[in-house]
Amino acid sequence: MFERHKEPLQPRKAFVSRQMKYLVFSLLILSGSLGVGTIGYHGLGNISWLDAFLNASMILTGMGPVDKMETAGGKLFSALYAIFSGVAFLTFVGVLFVPVYHRFLHKFHLDIKDKDNE
Repeated sequence: MFERHKEPLQPRKAFVSRQMKYLVFSLLILSGSLGVGTIGYHGLGNISWLDAFLNASMILTGMGPVDKMETAGGKLFSALYAIFSGVAFLTFVGVLFVPVYHRFLHKFHLDIKDKDNE
């Protein structure tokens, strides 16, 4: 019914190389998200760069805002950034762990296949 995947497990060196590529990509997602948040909080929330970075970091990781937004633009940005951050952080974590999860499933599949052949 289904074709069995018959490729051997990827060598450790190739796996580490692949993991590093995914790490770089996930860090780009994270830094881009932090950049958007920092610029938005600074520009629309009228707070310092450091406080804007703190707010963006806290919202992105799900901890909640630090500074109360006083302007309508700041409040609107804060709400939209919070929604965006939930998706962005999950994407960051997902991209980071895809190679590990794939390797685990591939090894598990190979172990089952080996036991079936005994």
